[in-house]
Amino acid sequence: MFAQHSPKQNKILGALPAEDYGRLFAYLEFIPLPLGQIIHEPGSSITHAYFPTTSTVAPLYGVENGASVQLSIIGNEGLTGISSLLGSGSTPTGVVVQSAGNGYRIKTNALKKEFDSRGKLQHLVLRFTQALMTQTAQNAVCNRHHNIEQQLGRFLLMSLDRLAGDDLQMTHEQIAIMLGVRRESVTQAALKLQTIGAIQYSRGHITVMDREELENSVCECYAVVNNEYDRLLSNYSASHPAQSLAERNADEELWSVN
Repeated sequence: MFAQHSPKQNKILGALPAEDYGRLFAYLEFIPLPLGQIIHEPGSSITHAYFPTTSTVAPLYGVENGASVQLSIIGNEGLTGISSLLGSGSTPTGVVVQSAGNGYRIKTNALKKEFDSRGKLQHLVLRFTQALMTQTAQNAVCNRHHNIEQQLGRFLLMSLDRLAGDDLQMTHEQIAIMLGVRRESVTQAALKLQTIGAIQYSRGHITVMDREELENSVCECYAVVNNEYDRLLSNYSASHPAQSLAERNADEELWSVN
């Protein structure tokens, strides 16, 4: 059971020193994250921060005519609710589950107490925030200047980088919102990628069949974002200590309770 669900599947939590992790552990709540669930409403108070483990979520930017676009993806490398740690109790953007899975949430007051202690958590969150800003800006550039096939390939690769396996559970409509294009455009782009053998898709399900072929189809934006994440967050694995038996038993107990 431990191998399936653990807070340390999230790389920020997994990189914390044992003492820091122990202080947060009692406040972490395992939570399923179904496809399309809104975990933060635009303009509402942020009561919890979310650490995805086997899911991805995306900030949702809207305009007055009802249109919306998602300019970044957050998976097991990060967390939501950053604004609550930086002095704001709310955010103008919503956050929606982009790919179904699981995660852990924690009340923001408990997380902010640890963040304000200026320990390892603060260091990791600030570096992740910088990487996320780079991703948001580069995705906006990509959506403006590159064709739909390149944008779709970038989006699929970035999603895979934050999930285990080669399967994505999401609809063309959701991808269209992410890219800010019509659903029919996503369908046409997916067909082209399927024709070259890069992916296979059916309703609500996309499987990457040939990652190398998919990587060959994308623009430089994927590499720009990837390099920045590697530069800023490469200390995740270096700072992740071997898990003790006591920590493993504690994780198993948390899962059994939830």
